Amino acid sequence: MTLDLPDIVFALARFLLGGAFLVFGIRNIANLSGLTLALTARGMILPRLSATIGVALQIVGGLLVAVGPFALIGGAALIVFLIFATVLFHNFWSYSGAERLTHLNATIMNLGLVGAFLLPIAAML
Repeated sequence: MTLDLPDIVFALARFLLGGAFLVFGIRNIANLSGLTLALTARGMILPRLSATIGVALQIVGGLLVAVGPFALIGGAALIVFLIFATVLFHNFWSYSGAERLTHLNATIMNLGLVGAFLLPIAAML
């Protein structure tokens, strides 16, 4: 099978998008206690397990998107992660002033990332 330029660009995009979340997940392993405390403060049930699942979604989902054959599953996992992360950590409606704008911008960015993860999903359907 030969690769044409669109295939190469698509593979590079998957690698960069998935790879970024793989790196974020690996970095978050060191911050598992901080994530657990943040989830506890937000009233999350089983905060340590929830934080661990979130980090696992980042690592496994990122790897699956980056390497390709299971990009549909990885993309779906990261969409779930982004939805929960946005609602739990970037609930802009609960803030005012500059802090509200910061969280609104993070929400918009996460929505853009959801759109980005829909691309490999669409390509696999």
